[in-house]
Amino acid sequence: MNIMRSRPQRSRSKEVRKASVHRKNLQIATFEGIPSTIFQVLLQGQFLTGFLLYLGASSSQIGFVLALTTLVNVAQIGVAFLIQKLPSRKWAMVTFIGLHRLLWASTGLVPFIFPQEYWVTAFIGLYTIAFIANTAGGVLWNSVISDLVPARVRGRYFGIRNTFLNALGSLVMYGGGIVLDRYPGGQGFLIVYIVVWIFSTANIIVFFFYPDVPFEKSAEKNFLPMLRKPLQDKLFMKSTLFLAAWLLLQNLTVPLYSYVMLQLLNINYEKLSLLNVAQTVFMMASFYVWGNLNARHSNKKLLLWTLPIIAVSSLIWGLLSVLPVLPVLFAAHIVFGVGVGGFNQLAFNFIIGDTPKGERPMYMAMYAALTGLAAFFGPLLGGRIYEWIKEWPHDIQVYGMQLVVGVLMIALALLLGRRILRDE
Repeated sequence: MNIMRSRPQRSRSKEVRKASVHRKNLQIATFEGIPSTIFQVLLQGQFLTGFLLYLGASSSQIGFVLALTTLVNVAQIGVAFLIQKLPSRKWAMVTFIGLHRLLWASTGLVPFIFPQEYWVTAFIGLYTIAFIANTAGGVLWNSVISDLVPARVRGRYFGIRNTFLNALGSLVMYGGGIVLDRYPGGQGFLIVYIVVWIFSTANIIVFFFYPDVPFEKSAEKNFLPMLRKPLQDKLFMKSTLFLAAWLLLQNLTVPLYSYVMLQLLNINYEKLSLLNVAQTVFMMASFYVWGNLNARHSNKKLLLWTLPIIAVSSLIWGLLSVLPVLPVLFAAHIVFGVGVGGFNQLAFNFIIGDTPKGERPMYMAMYAALTGLAAFFGPLLGGRIYEWIKEWPHDIQVYGMQLVVGVLMIALALLLGRRILRDE
């Protein structure tokens, strides 16, 4: 009888230890996001556009830089195959993510090291190498985090984590905007980059505490059979190609919003920060709503629901022709935050939740490669278009592209989205 009683006790003790390990792992993943959010917020979006303008970049060069991070995602296909050969994902992840953080932070040294005529070229070189390293690091992190977070708590955990980190990012964004307005030019960016160097280093250190979780590898040993797995999944490929087409349209304008507001509307950094904070706050609020809806509806169906919301946010820019600038921009950013918050969360859930676990790295890589190519050509073409129309009337430059893209988005969602993103 004593033996019979001891078995449930051992089982309960094992479950408690397992729960404790999961809790510790989730705490590490959340804590790692704090320095990561701080330095990334200060190096992207309005700050990236502003720094490029300070270096002397044109709209087409800005479009190229904004697009570059998605182009290198094509390399994820090769990385997804190579990680199957790794005895440990952790140290490869630490190495590549560390390289990305250090090289990206080093772009702040460009004005101190290079002659002014080479500033933009040097920035693009460092930025490119940084995001090539990030391609490998991103595949490894996605693979690790999908195994680290138990499926039963995945939706709730990422909802809480995203909300917390986006709230932090909003504060950092606003603070960074105040710094750049108070200390214009090189002095302001020097202060921003000092903060970036501190938190990028802290982020690398925290990655050392990540656990080296077991890795369920693909059943395939060779590259081509592994590559064919997602390619032969018709439902996955149709959805991915559609979302790639959508991101091509979206990225014609959205990455260049900061350029339009800084260069064409002469909005200062503080107001621009407030616009982005409003977008982030409503994005955070939407996480809870989309998460609850996701408990009753599929990822694909909800993805379809996000599309008209994003399209409307683009069409709202047309109200600049009859209404004051700031209310219109706040409305556009708020609606976009609600739509893109759901889109990003549901697309991530679609990839890590609706795909076979052993083949997930290649599925993730295929999604990243196809959507990355589309997202690359979007801002690249968008930047070119802004150069072509720079002699056109000011109003067309400010909101003409947004109106055209918004109409095309509505057409794409109605004509193709309803058929492709339906439940089978």
